[in-house]
Amino acid sequence: MNETSVHLEGSRREGLEGAKMIGDVDPKEKIEVTVYLRPNPSAPKLDAGKVASTSAKSRDHLTRKQFAKMYGALESDAKKVQEFGKKNGLQVEATDLARRSVVLSGTATQFEKAFKVKLKRFQHPTQKGVNYRGREGWISIPSSLSGIVQAVLGRGDRPQVVPHLERLKIRSAKPVAYSVPEVAKMYDYPSNLNGSGQCVAILEFGGGYIQSDLSTYFSKLSLPVPNIMAVSVDGAQNNPGTQPNDYDGEVALDIEVVGSIATRAKLAVYFAPWGDRGIADAISMAAHDSKNAPSVISISWGQPEIAWTSQAISVMNQAIQDAATMGVTVCVASGDSGSSDGVHDHLQHVDFPASSPFALACGGTRLVSTNGTTISQEVVWNDGSKGGATGGGISDVFALPSWQNGFDVPPSANPGHRVGRGVPDVSGDADPETGYAIVVDGESEAIGGTSAVAPLWAGLVALINQNLGHPIGFINPLLYQLYSKKPTDFHDITVGNKGSYSAIPGWDPCTGLGTPDGTKIMNDL
Repeated sequence: MNETSVHLEGSRREGLEGAKMIGDVDPKEKIEVTVYLRPNPSAPKLDAGKVASTSAKSRDHLTRKQFAKMYGALESDAKKVQEFGKKNGLQVEATDLARRSVVLSGTATQFEKAFKVKLKRFQHPTQKGVNYRGREGWISIPSSLSGIVQAVLGRGDRPQVVPHLERLKIRSAKPVAYSVPEVAKMYDYPSNLNGSGQCVAILEFGGGYIQSDLSTYFSKLSLPVPNIMAVSVDGAQNNPGTQPNDYDGEVALDIEVVGSIATRAKLAVYFAPWGDRGIADAISMAAHDSKNAPSVISISWGQPEIAWTSQAISVMNQAIQDAATMGVTVCVASGDSGSSDGVHDHLQHVDFPASSPFALACGGTRLVSTNGTTISQEVVWNDGSKGGATGGGISDVFALPSWQNGFDVPPSANPGHRVGRGVPDVSGDADPETGYAIVVDGESEAIGGTSAVAPLWAGLVALINQNLGHPIGFINPLLYQLYSKKPTDFHDITVGNKGSYSAIPGWDPCTGLGTPDGTKIMNDL
């Protein structure tokens, strides 16, 4: 007797607006999926916020080994998934109880039958030449796996994230490109620290870096070329020059920003596919990577919350919470398309994974200096119809975190005026007209976007960790507490807007708490 099938909660997938179906998937096409499982149900409730009220010095995070023992998947749950896969002719490629994952492989036909889905090939509506494998509707699983399986990611390979960088388009009479050390000096980053002993994880979903670019860039600044480890996720590799130029620009920007601040830190660059499976796997692998042991993760990619399935959001948010529980700070760019986040439905949206309450969401400003060492003016980054604007607003998915209580986070500008997680938490220079001088694909150019702000803060966190002698971990509650006591540790941005939200004194949905005075924040933490 066949077992009853049920819809996997949160797996319903809508078609990508404007995408054109161009045919069936080759029935023999090889596919891999990652099946994510529940944490050990007998473990205490996972709560990264347990350390939220403790001081930076007294924080005691779980080690990766302790986390795996307490919150990893049950072996019996993994075996049930393995047996289900084998019954349907699928191969079990890997099982990782710490990451609560089982990887299955097989043909398109086998996956269609196993999960009762229909796979088609689509032409992407905006990315020229990109065809992808996709599905619509629900994923089904046996009723015996209901509650055990939390997500099945990878049957489709639809592009799920874009890099949040902005190239300079000549608009003003005098565009400026600062060096990263100049920006760090203007934000008073500690100059007596270099990130020694730290590892910063940088997550990339396309493109790659060229070693000669890095040698040229760091040589110009008289800085050491960073110790870089390229880590492959789901078969992706460092692959410069093969995808849109923005992707190489993103990789170079991330490495060059972090490497210019935490000059002696190890940089582990995780290359993953751009689908929801690759992104979830990259976050999870970086969080649980005991070999490289990153204490900070920098993510400069994302998409509006509305673009994700709820199963993907749930699993990725869980992975970011895992990281926080193990003492890893996750810095994420808030997006470059203002309060709409680039969605054309006349509503306001925030970017994910920046909207995760366990991520430090990083927004953008326009920073002006007359001498390259001090700030003359800093306002909300918004180039209007001519270019990008910092992302931010109120989450449609996540509730208002306790540590944002008392900061006058406004209700959403959307109908219903939902009260939810406010984005961003902090900010930094992002306008490409006052952007960063980097080297990519053999050329020097100015690049901005909130893509630059996530690694900018990741570099500062690496310095803070070096100074503390241990990872600070889930930094959000500490920064909000610090702002309440010493608001002058931040540069409050009170001028500018970006769509439906305007800057005001204190926290706002444009620039969060503001931009950092790095040394003050480090000392007061």
